[in-house]
Amino acid sequence: MQEGPEPELFWESTYAIVIALMTHFPDRDPTKVGINELAEMIELLPNFSDDPAMVTERILMDIQIVWYEEASNL
Repeated sequence: MQEGPEPELFWESTYAIVIALMTHFPDRDPTKVGINELAEMIELLPNFSDDPAMVTERILMDIQIVWYEEASNL
């Protein structure tokens, strides 16, 4: 685990966003989170620094896939 402050998060920071989601929403199942809810959850992350209007469905789907893969490895 990285020491020090968490890095700023941008839409393209897929893996960093997934780690932050798993840290801040540990009880959430990625298979039960819709695309709109996922966007809201990401925007609530403390170090999220990107423009919410810049997200696309493809970006959110990529994040959700990686989140599922990481959560399945636990």
